[in-house]
Amino acid sequence: MVHVYNCHPFKSQQIVQVEQEPGLVCCGGGALFVVATGGCKVEVYNLEKEGCPLFCRFATMGTVKSIQHSKIGDYLVTIEEKNNATYLRAYTNWRYQAEEKGRVGVRLLGHLLGGASVWGGVQMEIIEIPMSERPIAVSCCPVTGDLLVGCEKTVVLFTLSRQNQQNLNQSQQSVQNSLPNSQQSCNPSQGPTSVSHPNLSILDFERSVILHLPKMSLKQVALCGGYVAVNAELEVLVLKLEAASDPAAAEEPLETSKSAEPPQDQDDFLLIPRHQELLESKAKDCDILVTMEKTGLEDQAQYQFSYILFRRFSPEFFQGCRVEEMQIHSLQLYPLFTSNSLEDPTCVFCFFSLPTAGYLYSLKGGVELLSAYQYPEKVLQAVMSDHLLHVITKNALQCFTVRCSAVAARMEDPYIDTTMKACPPSTLEVCALRIQLFIGLRSVCVYNQRVILLSAADTETQQEPERRCLKLKENSVLTGIFLAVGIDPATTPALENLLSRPFLSRKWTISSPKETSTVGHGWNLYVVDTVHPFTLYQEMVEYSCRYVQTTPQSHSLRHLLSEAHLLLRACLLQTPEQKQSGQGDPAVSSKPGSNGAVDKNSATQANRQELEEALRQNSAQLGDCFSRASQKDCHLALPYYKMSGLTVAEVISRNRPPPEGPSSYGLGFLFYLKLHLLEETEQHLTQEEADEIIYIFSQSEPFLLVSVCASPCMINCSATRTLQILQRLEDTAGVSVPLTIIMAAMALRLGKQQDYTELMERHAEMQLVYGFIEEPRLLLHGGGGGGGGGGGGQHSQVHPTSLARQLANTQPGLLVAAMVALHENCKVQLEQADFVFKELGCENTLLVDFWEAMLMASSQDAVIQELLFRVASVYIDRLTNSINGSGAPKYKSLKGADDLITSCSHYGALYPWLTVLNPTHSTTSEHQEALHKLQSLLCGPSLSVGSIVPLLERLSGETLWGFSLHLLCATRRGQYESSIEQLLDRCPQAIIAYANHQLQDKYMTLWWQKLLPELCKRTRAAADNGILLGALKETLVVVAMETSPAEFLELIPDDGTASYFLPHLLTCSQRHLMA
Repeated sequence: MVHVYNCHPFKSQQIVQVEQEPGLVCCGGGALFVVATGGCKVEVYNLEKEGCPLFCRFATMGTVKSIQHSKIGDYLVTIEEKNNATYLRAYTNWRYQAEEKGRVGVRLLGHLLGGASVWGGVQMEIIEIPMSERPIAVSCCPVTGDLLVGCEKTVVLFTLSRQNQQNLNQSQQSVQNSLPNSQQSCNPSQGPTSVSHPNLSILDFERSVILHLPKMSLKQVALCGGYVAVNAELEVLVLKLEAASDPAAAEEPLETSKSAEPPQDQDDFLLIPRHQELLESKAKDCDILVTMEKTGLEDQAQYQFSYILFRRFSPEFFQGCRVEEMQIHSLQLYPLFTSNSLEDPTCVFCFFSLPTAGYLYSLKGGVELLSAYQYPEKVLQAVMSDHLLHVITKNALQCFTVRCSAVAARMEDPYIDTTMKACPPSTLEVCALRIQLFIGLRSVCVYNQRVILLSAADTETQQEPERRCLKLKENSVLTGIFLAVGIDPATTPALENLLSRPFLSRKWTISSPKETSTVGHGWNLYVVDTVHPFTLYQEMVEYSCRYVQTTPQSHSLRHLLSEAHLLLRACLLQTPEQKQSGQGDPAVSSKPGSNGAVDKNSATQANRQELEEALRQNSAQLGDCFSRASQKDCHLALPYYKMSGLTVAEVISRNRPPPEGPSSYGLGFLFYLKLHLLEETEQHLTQEEADEIIYIFSQSEPFLLVSVCASPCMINCSATRTLQILQRLEDTAGVSVPLTIIMAAMALRLGKQQDYTELMERHAEMQLVYGFIEEPRLLLHGGGGGGGGGGGGQHSQVHPTSLARQLANTQPGLLVAAMVALHENCKVQLEQADFVFKELGCENTLLVDFWEAMLMASSQDAVIQELLFRVASVYIDRLTNSINGSGAPKYKSLKGADDLITSCSHYGALYPWLTVLNPTHSTTSEHQEALHKLQSLLCGPSLSVGSIVPLLERLSGETLWGFSLHLLCATRRGQYESSIEQLLDRCPQAIIAYANHQLQDKYMTLWWQKLLPELCKRTRAAADNGILLGALKETLVVVAMETSPAEFLELIPDDGTASYFLPHLLTCSQRHLMA
């Protein structure tokens, strides 16, 4: 569908004073090139000066059949005919012909003669490019300046090369100084051959790639940034040329599916091809075989190609057109540069047209059909610009919008389609603007914001009115004859067909030859100035006011504002070169006093500020449209309102229903409010704004009231009024846990402590925890309070609500359980929870309880290790402080050591031998609890002992409980031998309990390898030590049970005490015999 808007894309037009009838025209480099019909001379006119004065003229070597200008290199390329032969020539340094007296050099491709190289920088050169086949079409790459030549079955690529010229003589300098200033101003791009360039160079071309397409009869070619496009009558093929990383891969032809050749006996049949559209990887499945030929140069870069796009049309598409008109025309590859990509184009587009329809594809970053243009009448030619498509019919110039800026905006910012930013889709329906009428249009070309038109009126058109009148007379005469004899021609189709033939006038058609009109010639060359996109945007905004007043919810209003938005995008994406070449905002560039560089910079900055302000206003208008849109598009109201910079109060005022209308709100507006309130922002609404939002949701979506009231933006809402609305909601919708909690929070704000207590006692503690999971912002405000904000890499700070502070004082267990549940459901990060408890002043109490509860609930290994280290550090700090007498105030933990041992797998049961080392009455209960928890952690399976060994150095081993902790660490690290020695030194009464628990399985041998020798040595030194003797007897019992008699004999010391070991040896022997 094509929308039609009565906007004015043209602002003025002028006629170029051309002496002879133009046959061919092209433009580029600030110049208009005109070739007279059948002539061998090119006239160049300055497009950047008022009236387009003649700049220079030069003769060609043959009759020009095609002419193209290259911005890169500033050269012309022509296809010429002379003596029934076709030639391909390139004209460089043509600007030196301004005085028509400059020297001209002629050379072959690749031949830089001595004389030519000396004068190459200061004279025009004609480069003869030999071709093995007759050239049909040429195209110059706007990115690299390379030349693409299309023959009937072959495409040849010539790369542009430059030979730097040094040591220019004094005559060259004099020629440069004598050139008029108009020559320099004619080329804003200042190419390498421009007069003002200090390092002049000689241009040349190198034959790089030859592509053979035996199954296509080429009509047009196009080249842009490595993309090659060719078309036949009803086929378009786009290839991508790239440098081959593997030379062997470049030599292998790409396999394609070949269609079977028709049998010889079917030559009399006409085969109609079917319609096809193949994109990207599927394009290689077309039946067009492409082969690449080497150029024969060893040092030449190797290329490989890939199929990008193939489109074939079947003849039945052309209804109302003759067979000879069924051809594709206006093939174009169009690059779009932005301020972020001045050398490599951000986007590349492919456009081609049929007589009744045009097609625009995006090639870079994925092939996609952007727009299909349906023309109201047969189109002769079309040409693209950044923001408009210009098409000509026989008698009219018409403009359509294009979607280049939508594609470029997404290429520059892949995250543009989010809740923060938006842009109309690249597939948005196009619109046609106002038509400008002309007579006999023949061709069109575009330079910046100027459209050049060539018109030539038909000489026979003046006879059409006479023939029409004559035909009417014939028809009336015959009709009268039939009616006179009683026959009504209207009742007989055959007679009506007969009357439509003008056979009676044949003898009257001979007329005297008309004299040649002396009024003027029948052709004109127009230069039409188009308005700046910002001016067109302003007209579209003014045009949209009609829809706002009549049908504010119409699709046309939304489409028109989207078109205006894309025009602004096109302005903001312009490169500095485009702005300097006359495409800047006229409202800013026309200000007086803008000649200096500082003034230009300030003008450019003011221009951009004006564009950005217009973009904000347009975004606000689009937000208004989408705020009332259907469910499919209503979500777009949020990003457009975000881009507009409007406050919530301003958005609310724009969406208030009229007093006389229904009191309903649009889906997009409600979506905006909901998402805005879900965001964690420090912007607090006033009481009036907050109360109005609560009223809006109570009328539209009352089930969202809990989330609305929990938003930090709503902290200033009236608690009394809100509580009344919530009570009415409870009466109608029933009781729910989140609703009860938010009502309790409102009662707390009002100071109604009894009402708060009654509401919180309605539900069990676990149900309240589920309520906090459903709406975390009842407890927390900040980065983690939103729905699932805990997954980000950056931890924004959160703050406890007044309800959380109340729970910390009255129900600490509920607060800890809720925080654990929020963490496990990814609603809050561990660091954020730490900050909350520290802000509550509970870093030494509830925070440790939270860590202990997290150890019971968490299953993440990284979190568990972090928590184990934290709680171990806290326990060590508590033990240290208790020794120094600077302990924290007494606080009873939510979970004691026994509770943690029974409910948490990371806390292990205390080893039996620890009961001997632990004092029972010499320390406080807080010290005892911290000691037991730390010992339990060391007895558990999870704590990494090595991580806390440096911390344990703060605890002295002089006390038994301190010694027990060091002994636990040594045991956990497998240092059993040293542990046995230390235990025998400090507390020998615990050695048997220690050995029974620790020296098992693979450590059983330590009973007789380490413990028995140590006890023997120590009892020998202290024979009256009953503790050591008892430990020795217990050890011998175990050794007798675990060793053989021979092994036991080897263990008996040879110091004369063998009689002491004989009973145990007898027991060992009896056990062995029984076994």
